[in-house]
Amino acid sequence: MKRSYIGLALGALVVVGAVLSLPSCGHDQKLVSLQVQPASPGFTFPVPTAGATGQYTAIGTYIHPPATKDVTKQATWAVDDNVVSISAGLVTTNGSCGSADVSATMPEGTGGASNIVIGYSFVTVQDKNDPNCPGGSASNGQLVVTLAGNGVGTVTSQPGGIDCPVTTCGAQFPTIDSPVTLTATPDPNSSFGGWAGCTAGSMPNQCPVTIVGNGMVNVIATFNSP
Repeated sequence: MKRSYIGLALGALVVVGAVLSLPSCGHDQKLVSLQVQPASPGFTFPVPTAGATGQYTAIGTYIHPPATKDVTKQATWAVDDNVVSISAGLVTTNGSCGSADVSATMPEGTGGASNIVIGYSFVTVQDKNDPNCPGGSASNGQLVVTLAGNGVGTVTSQPGGIDCPVTTCGAQFPTIDSPVTLTATPDPNSSFGGWAGCTAGSMPNQCPVTIVGNGMVNVIATFNSP
């Protein structure tokens, strides 16, 4: 009878030892991938306005045991260009155009911190009216119209693009042989006072402008009140 008890006890110890020797999944959890959302092409800001923001999220995939977690606040965030800054996934434009890679990094998990898992995305701050910005072109040039004087009026362009001050006073045009022609139209209680910055051959209310590739042309239109 005593031998039976001793045999049972030894068997129980073997089982307990076997269980204790098994790997503990709870202590070996590893981060195997990191997804940054929104994924490519990420955020696109239409104009380089300082202070515009967007929120990225980092989603981690784990094993041992399998799990998916929002690790936005735990990840280390970085950008590779000063057009934007980023902290805890919040990306903020810095007032200039360009593009930047966004990355979120974390150790692989409690199973070993020697490996780093990285997730990437992309952010673009563009201005199609600026040939030096994303969306612009080095073969294009920018035309900017400024209204001056104490009168009221509008300036439009042919080909279209400028409709100042109704829609836009700056637009990008391709570099071609024929110039862009601006037309000034004063309001009924104002008169047109003249141009500055036109190409030779301007008419009283029209202003031909030669577009310079990868450059900027400034034109001033003056409107006077009686």
